[in-house]
Amino acid sequence: MQQKPSDARVKRMFARDRIWAFGAVLALWCVYAFAFWQLYVSQSEPGVLWALAIGGSLVLLFNTASIIAMILHYAQDKDHIYRLDIYYLDEMKRAKG
Repeated sequence: MQQKPSDARVKRMFARDRIWAFGAVLALWCVYAFAFWQLYVSQSEPGVLWALAIGGSLVLLFNTASIIAMILHYAQDKDHIYRLDIYYLDEMKRAKG
């Protein structure tokens, strides 16, 4: 798997993955905020609101932490991860002609 350095392609792929990951987390936060707001406006029971707020906060906390950990891991090992992808993408292009 000998190939020329392609740091620009690795950086581009990593940047795109990072944007999508943070976008997914932002979308998750927006969905949870909207759902909680709808429940709050509908005058749900306070006990139910507290349970949902605590549960939703834990889900948001762990999902956000896992995405941040994934991005940090990818940043440390991006050469290995993305060079393999680039290698196979180049092989597919060569096979198609």
